[in-house]
Amino acid sequence: MDEKHVVTIPPEVLAQVQSHIDLALGLLSPYLLTLTLEERHILPKMGDKTLGFVEKALDYARHYPRLCPSYLDISAFGVDMTDATGLRAVYISAKQLSDGIDDTVMVAGSEAYRAALVFYKAVKAAAALDIPGAKEVYNDLKARFPSIKRKKDE
Repeated sequence: MDEKHVVTIPPEVLAQVQSHIDLALGLLSPYLLTLTLEERHILPKMGDKTLGFVEKALDYARHYPRLCPSYLDISAFGVDMTDATGLRAVYISAKQLSDGIDDTVMVAGSEAYRAALVFYKAVKAAAALDIPGAKEVYNDLKARFPSIKRKKDE
């Protein structure tokens, strides 16, 4: 990234986006689940490679119900498949949005931090030259500067 990214997202656009996200969360919240890390780890996953297998198994289960064990609920199998595939399309769009937002936040934050460092170095130099007001600004910024705290030797 050599070129600076200078774009102002209008506040009304951000407010509209937040409103739509809130609406989507409100619509989906009755159906969404929350898993622990352990639950996420132990669950078998259906992805691109297993999707065809699951689709074909459901199709066969519907066409050959006599081959299904009595404890397999074909109707629930179909509901789960419909939910998984329907939400997958939503997930892909949401992930694309999330990734774009994450990248933009990273670039904008990085550029803002670089600008703050340029200003901080200029104020530090100005304070060293006793330019009026520079020491107060430098001391305030110095106190807020994110640095690694090291234990003092006793």
